[in-house]
Amino acid sequence: MNRCPTALPLKPRLAHYVVAAGIACAFIATALPLAAQVQPGLGGTRTFPDAALRGTLTLNTISEATLNGRTIRVAPGMRLLSPQNTLVMMHGVLGQSYKVNYVIENSTGMLLTAWILTEGEAAQPRKGSDAVERNYRAESDAVRN
Repeated sequence: MNRCPTALPLKPRLAHYVVAAGIACAFIATALPLAAQVQPGLGGTRTFPDAALRGTLTLNTISEATLNGRTIRVAPGMRLLSPQNTLVMMHGVLGQSYKVNYVIENSTGMLLTAWILTEGEAAQPRKGSDAVERNYRAESDAVRN
């Protein structure tokens, strides 16, 4: 009489490994479509709100900035975003001037969000910049080369 359990034969063990490998492949196969839905990081074009205007921003202090030559208060929690769309700490850029698209808070008139522009984004016309009065063109407008 043998009361000690014997080890499983090789074939049932192999079947367990094959089933485990199949389950692992199923999990990986479901993760691939999810990875395809991730938005691209750097290099993608940014979209700005319709209310965003163009200007030159200089941060004087944490709570005050100069926007297009006029002093403006900075809203608490103001976001300054780099060309890579990452958050920029304002104390690190005090005194520097940037070409930006910005949004002013309607109720307080404070600067709420600003995006530091790349050269390509700055070349596109937008309302609020010094040289552009509107962000559309008509056939009667003079063509610039």
